[in-house]
Amino acid sequence: MEVEHEYQAILSYLFSQFPQYQQVGAVAYKSGLDGMLALDRLLEHPHKRFLSIHVAGTNGKGSVSHMLAAILQQAGYKVGLYTSPHLIDFRERIRINGMMISKEEVLRFVTHYRSSFDELHPSFFEITTAMAFHYFARQRIDIAVVETGLGGRLDSTNIIEPVLSVITNIGLDHCEFLGDTLMLIAAEKAGIIKPRVPVVIGERNFQTDPVFIQQAQGQKALICFAEDYFKIERTIQDDQYQRFYIFSEGKIWNDEYLLDLRGSYQQKNLPTVLMAAELLRRMGKVIGRRTISLEVIRKGLMNVARITGLRGRWECISKKPAVIVDTAHNAHGIKWIIEQLLKESYRQLHFVFGVVVEKDLGSILPLLPRKARYYFTQAQIPRALDAHLLAEQCRSVGIAGEVVVGVTEALAAAKREAHVDDLIFVGGSNFIVAEVLANIQS
Repeated sequence: MEVEHEYQAILSYLFSQFPQYQQVGAVAYKSGLDGMLALDRLLEHPHKRFLSIHVAGTNGKGSVSHMLAAILQQAGYKVGLYTSPHLIDFRERIRINGMMISKEEVLRFVTHYRSSFDELHPSFFEITTAMAFHYFARQRIDIAVVETGLGGRLDSTNIIEPVLSVITNIGLDHCEFLGDTLMLIAAEKAGIIKPRVPVVIGERNFQTDPVFIQQAQGQKALICFAEDYFKIERTIQDDQYQRFYIFSEGKIWNDEYLLDLRGSYQQKNLPTVLMAAELLRRMGKVIGRRTISLEVIRKGLMNVARITGLRGRWECISKKPAVIVDTAHNAHGIKWIIEQLLKESYRQLHFVFGVVVEKDLGSILPLLPRKARYYFTQAQIPRALDAHLLAEQCRSVGIAGEVVVGVTEALAAAKREAHVDDLIFVGGSNFIVAEVLANIQS
């Protein structure tokens, strides 16, 4: 009980003194690597004591990171996984072999370095990144899968020297920091490409491909576009798995793969993961003697959520009526969500919807189905767009619904209105999903 009390006090200190970007937005954003490099020196460069894979992209980087971690763990490696943001528990960000960092470890780290934090004034993300690297080094992991927070070039994670870099895709998001064109955003993401380190690009795009090619050539890095090597011939989805039938250039990968992540947007992520796994398989002497075989890859993909603890990706949290939650939060991701919703069978679609204040609704609202029943809501964070303002903007483009300010209350309202054969979708923001999952857990 004493540890729990001290742990909660330490979290309060972190959240109050070093506000999260996810909670408050631009006021917490810190550009540049100086703060992270200062922490890295203080900790004596822990990231140099383990191998790493670096994952960036507008969408899909969380799913890709978890899939790669699951495959590596299935192969027998001791695997660190660093992702953000968390949904329910801060410790979700830092895992080893699927297990969250302990409260005692968080408490020990922050207590020991608190005076340095007060002196250096790092950002919340810098502290969290330093904590992850320190923990991974202390636990002597074999390899870490490290997801960028925002961008790439100036992201706090970009001090690592990975054996492989992965960029999932490029879309218009966080434009206020990364630029307002795909090419500018691609240039920021391309900043994770390191000298002579292979890089996988998940999706081809005529605007961004030249940016990645030029950066890779400048760094003398092998560049592989996943779409050129792996094709999804067809998919079949049931209550437990998505079945992917893959055709590959080398034909060795031609087979059926089962994935326990059910969102149809995983069709974009799976080729990226298979390309990364193939490169890791080829560099066996670099990452260790454990074999990343096709059987290992299959078993890893079948058990991603179980192995890594990933949540909030087309997750069904109840049935009759079906309630689906998903963390897609920009036009690029929501487009895939809507396409999948249109393929589902239901009598009526209910949509519990909330966003953060800087979200580009102009690109999102045209995608939303007009025949759904909407419940406009807002998460309990400063960045949340007021539910009444959201409803007003939606009404201006012909999307009507009711305002229910609390997320839990909005879902309850949808359930009251829904028939057992209806479908309720909850999303628009990580924080909407987080509140629903937290309420279930409690």
